[in-house]
This record gives sequence, structure tokens and C-alpha cells, in this order.
Amino acid sequence: MTTKGTLLVVDDSKAILNAVSLLGRSVFAKVIALPSPNLIPSLMEQESIDVVLLDMNFSAGVNSGNEGLYWLKRILKTHPDVPVVLFTAYADINLAVTAVKEGAFDFVVKPFENAKLTATLLSALQLRHSKSEVKQLKEHANALKEELNAEQTVIWGDSPAMQEVLQTIRQVAPTQANILITGENGCGKEVVAKELHKLSMRRKEIMVSVDMGAVSETLFESELFGHLKGSFTDAKEDRAGKFEAANCGTLFLDEIGNLSYPLQAKLLAAIQNRQITRLGSNRPTPIDIRLICATNKDLRAMTAQGLFREDLLYRINTIEIALPPLRARKEDILPLAEHFLRQFAAKYGKSPFSISEQIKAKFCAYGWPGNVRELQHTLEKAVILSHGTHLIVPDFLQVVHNNREEETLEEMELRIIKKTLSQYGSNLTAAAGRLGITRQTLYNKMKKYGL
Repeated sequence: MTTKGTLLVVDDSKAILNAVSLLGRSVFAKVIALPSPNLIPSLMEQESIDVVLLDMNFSAGVNSGNEGLYWLKRILKTHPDVPVVLFTAYADINLAVTAVKEGAFDFVVKPFENAKLTATLLSALQLRHSKSEVKQLKEHANALKEELNAEQTVIWGDSPAMQEVLQTIRQVAPTQANILITGENGCGKEVVAKELHKLSMRRKEIMVSVDMGAVSETLFESELFGHLKGSFTDAKEDRAGKFEAANCGTLFLDEIGNLSYPLQAKLLAAIQNRQITRLGSNRPTPIDIRLICATNKDLRAMTAQGLFREDLLYRINTIEIALPPLRARKEDILPLAEHFLRQFAAKYGKSPFSISEQIKAKFCAYGWPGNVRELQHTLEKAVILSHGTHLIVPDFLQVVHNNREEETLEEMELRIIKKTLSQYGSNLTAAAGRLGITRQTLYNKMKKYGL
């Protein structure tokens, strides 16, 4: 029956200490006996105590129980999670009841019954373990929140358009206003949502993100509002939905324009009423969230076409933040590129990179239909596949020009390889070194282009 844990017994009777020590070892891995309460503070600083069994009177001729109450309060002040069980005589029962109201776990009457004492101490130990588990869960949850909300370096850019966006973010973030973020795919709508949360009054709580385009019609209510066990075939246990998970924090609904018209009404009801009802339940649950939505669609045009509810549109966009595409703020392209190069060099354990002036010019001339995300992915691939620290044309084969009359990067690569080979002739090692690639890579490209 012995389980993990340490019992501290405090009593001025040697006979009681011996009897409880012997009995306590059937429940606890370790039992510590003290004849005087004066050693309690120092001992509890040195030892990890799980349960305290405390007598209520220690001084000769004193039966008021005030000593027990005093030490009870001291223990609970410094170790509030440690259950304290009181030893009391028949005459002290009313006093013991008062002590329980002051925070004692329970009391055992002297002379004690072994079974009663054992059961009480075991219950106190189980409570201690439960409190410890709850504390660990809370610490784990807080650590996860800190990790999820950890500050990440974001390069917003110095263009007037992005500076205006940043000013709006800082202005509206501390409010409770619902925010709608609009912009093309890859513009950084989720980054803006995270920044709004980070600067809000809810920053110490979690931000829950939901891709509305990935939520099926049949699972919409379960995903967002939760369900009870047995409410449908696969509901094998109770589950909280995204609204409950984001309670006291921020709920980010991405791609809200993909939500079907019938489901829009259900979402609107939850937002308006600030409460949800799990599937299989009749009991509404209040929710306290900050709502941020995002879309790459024109919701006003969809409203005019009867594809998006006008009342839902008004509800979600108290403030609208429109993100410009990367092609509309070309002055931000190179600072973003340099930021991503540093980021991916560190991620993949490589030395700092630089890019040629030719590539810089091409980057600024390119339309970047995938916006910041395309730029990010292009640079990540280049860093992974590069053989040197100076990135040149062959490292960016994925990037092509919108202007069909201009030279493509493949055409540029072929021209540069031909020029380099003409300079170095049959010395492929030297030519590869000049190009910043390996000899084998150069050979493969020569084979590709029939050189």
C-alpha cells in the first residue's frame, strides 16, 4: 500500500510519534517525526513534505488549541498546497472544526483508530498529488502560452503603406474592436493578427487560429463550438471547441470568405450572443474572446452577390486593415530578403549570405504574385541548395519575370555559365568556383543545357 510521499508528524508525545511513524510507513515512503513545532519552518524548507499531521497543544497545561491554529496558519502561508491534518482530543472537536474552516484538511480524534487515521492520511496525500498535478498543468499551460506568444522578429518595411498599417495596428490593438484583415495570399495576414494579439490586453492568454477554408460543413459546429460524448458517431469524449479554447484570449478566423452561407448564420449568432452551445447539449456557455478575421476575397462584392451575409460583415469589421501586395511596396523587398537570409542561415547552420546586384535588380523587378510568402520560400530554398555564401542566379531558378519579353532566370543562368566557361575553358573546377557551385553541379547544368 506504500505510495510516494513524505509525512511530517508533529506531537509532543513520544508514544504518539512512534505509533504514527510505524503506521504512517504503510502509506508514505518517508515519515519524519518532530516533538516540537518550532522546527517546522526550517524542516519544510529542507524537505519536500506532502502531508502534515499536527497536534493542537504542545505546552504543559495548555488546552486552548491556539498553538495548533498558529502553526496551521504558518504552514499554509508558506506551503498552501500541503494538506494539514489535526490531532485533537474529544474536548477540542469544536475548535478542530473551526481549524478546518481556516484551511486544515481534516482532524483525527485522540485516541485514534488506525483505520481512520490511515484513511485520512491517504486522502490527504491524494489531494496533495492532485494539487501538484493541477499546478504542473497550469505551469505547462502558461509555458505553452508564453511559447506561442513569444515575440518574433518581424520586418514590417519602411514603405509608407506598411508604416500606415503598423500605425493602425498599434492604435486598435489595445481595444476590444473586431478586426478584419484583407489582402492577397501571402501578404502576412496571420502575422498582423499575431501582432494585434501581442499588443492587446489579452497578450498573456492564447491566440487560437482556425482556417475556415479547412473546416468541413459537417464538422463546423463541433470544431468551433465543441461537443459532448455521444452527440454523433465519432464523439467518443467531451471536447471543447475553438471558441472555448480561445476564451479570455483571441480567436483568429482565417479565410472567413470561404465559409458557406448557412454556416455564416451560426457563426453570427455565436459572435452576437457571446455564447456557444456544444453539440449534444442544451446549456449555453458564455465566451469572452477578441475576434480577428482575415480574407483574400472581396467580401463587399460577395455581399452584393448574396454570397456573404451583410450583418456578419458589419459584425466582423469594426476596423478593417488592408494589406498591400509586395509589388506595391517594392522598397520593402530587399530589406525583407536580407531578413529572411539571416533567418534561414541561422536555421540551417550556415554562414551569413549575400546576394548579387543582378539578383537584387531582378528581385525588385519581379511581380511576386505570391507576395511575402513567395519571397520567403524562394530564399529558404536558395539557402538550402546553395554551395557558397554569395547567392547567384542558379540559386533562384524558381523566380521568373512577369514581363515575357525580358530574359528569364534560366536564360540568364545559361548565359552566365557560357560566359564563365569561355573564360576558364576546360578548367571546370575554376569555373564552378567562380559561379559559387560545385564541379558536379556545374557538370549537371552543362548536361542540362547541352553544353
